[in-house]
Amino acid sequence: MVFAGAVLAGCQQAELAVTDASVQLPVVSGRPGAAYFTVKGGAQTTSLVAVSTPVAIRTEMHEMKQEGGMMTMAPLKDVAIPAGGTVEFKSGGKHVMLFDVSPSVRSGDTVPLRLSFADGRTIEVKAAARAAGDAADHGAH
Repeated sequence: MVFAGAVLAGCQQAELAVTDASVQLPVVSGRPGAAYFTVKGGAQTTSLVAVSTPVAIRTEMHEMKQEGGMMTMAPLKDVAIPAGGTVEFKSGGKHVMLFDVSPSVRSGDTVPLRLSFADGRTIEVKAAARAAGDAADHGAH
């Protein structure tokens, strides 16, 4: 019986998923906010090609890197999501810039995020909005 359960567990396909979503609200009105989350790859490799939200006019995926002793930030066209792998969008690394965030969004609100993948799939998640200084603050993007 235990052996059958182990065999069945091994046959289950990994499913593309998004967890731990949060939105860092702009510190100053008119400045961009940021979205953070973790993408867990499914059975097949894909790429994240876009992230959108109705609370921002425009979004861009970016990555911060250490180059020549300085931190630089560059836009990303897409982000590879390896089969069965995990890609984190977090402060100081990959993140999504949220431009012109609605001033009606407050800390503690829930913000919808829609992630679009190269294989045509989309995943919608609810992200917890946080202001600078909140307990789960991710700091500067």
